[in-house]
Amino acid sequence: MPSPIGDKRAVKIFVLYLLENINYPLELCRISDIVMQSDYVLYLDFAESFNEMLDAGLVEKQDVPPGEGGEALYMITDRGRIVARELKSDVLPSILDKALAAALRYLDFSKRGIIAECEVTGADPVSGACDVSVRITEKKQTVLSLTLRVDSLSRAVRMKECFESRPEVVFRGINALMSGNVNYLFDKP
Repeated sequence: MPSPIGDKRAVKIFVLYLLENINYPLELCRISDIVMQSDYVLYLDFAESFNEMLDAGLVEKQDVPPGEGGEALYMITDRGRIVARELKSDVLPSILDKALAAALRYLDFSKRGIIAECEVTGADPVSGACDVSVRITEKKQTVLSLTLRVDSLSRAVRMKECFESRPEVVFRGINALMSGNVNYLFDKP
């Protein structure tokens, strides 16, 4: 069964596009996490494709200075950039945009130690109402904890998907509302 994005050629274009736009060396496990963020690529396809890209000179292992004790870092090569630019039209632009946004958010969150979680619970068998609970922690400190009671499971699932796709926007929005920075919501018609 191939990855949802398509065959290994599409997987390679996808990975190269992400690496080109991130534009700095990353550990293999972090690259894998980034690629897996959007569920377009299966892990086995990624692993096989990554090794083939290394062999083809599209991605290269960076030298890690002795004594730093870090993992090996990988970076896209000039040849890989050419492939990414020339062939990116073979993958839907909306998929590439969504994947890049998720990758950049993941990198930002992991650098800052941010974890965003959302859970749907307590579906009432009679009314269908349930709770949507969100929590954002930064460096193990809770910066947002919120539970909303909504009228249906389908609405709760949509809210969960929205939060998971853009938790930083939800956080900024709640912050703006609570600090009064969005006056248009409070103006009377």
